[in-house]
Amino acid sequence: MVVNATIKKIMFTEERVTLVKSDYKEINKEICNDPQNAAYTRCGIKPLYSASPKAKILIIGQAPGKKAQDTHIIWNDASGIRLRQWLGVSDETFYQSGKIAVLPMDFYFPGKGKAGDLPPRRGFAAKWHSCLLKTMPDIQMTVLVGSYAVKYYLNLKSSAKLTDVVREYQRYLPEYFPIIHPSPRNQIWMSKNPWFNAQVIPALKTKTKNLLKI
Repeated sequence: MVVNATIKKIMFTEERVTLVKSDYKEINKEICNDPQNAAYTRCGIKPLYSASPKAKILIIGQAPGKKAQDTHIIWNDASGIRLRQWLGVSDETFYQSGKIAVLPMDFYFPGKGKAGDLPPRRGFAAKWHSCLLKTMPDIQMTVLVGSYAVKYYLNLKSSAKLTDVVREYQRYLPEYFPIIHPSPRNQIWMSKNPWFNAQVIPALKTKTKNLLKI
């Protein structure tokens, strides 16, 4: 009886994994075929995100940068290096373990503006995040990176100050962990807010280590 139960469990797990893989392919196809993304698809640009059925931590940031889009490697820039340092994880754990998922607020590089990259397209996350989240039932913590993700997922007013939200990060645990964007442009902000490196980053590393068991 025990053996039969074990076999049934293994079969169920394999069936679930196959189903999830099929779901991912179908969702990815729908994203590529969406008229709103047609300009990218015509140019051979694929949506940039990372989803895994065994993910424990979800990273939600803004839209991919130009380098990330060109290399098709998410968080493949100076901001990504710093983010992994903040989390206390290696490149291998971040990209290959399947324990960390990444859903930007837009899966495509939106272009350059006068003061940096353009914001994620309005409505993109609302349209695509929910179906992908359903395939990742084991997410234990969502790290919200930057104002777009923080204000959207915490349902905050546009006037909300990111500094105040990040300072009070414990209010949103264990489900959400809000942080600033790890862009080098925020170096001045960090020098003015030393509590971030002294308190928030160590807490983030500890949470990450405990959830990933590393």
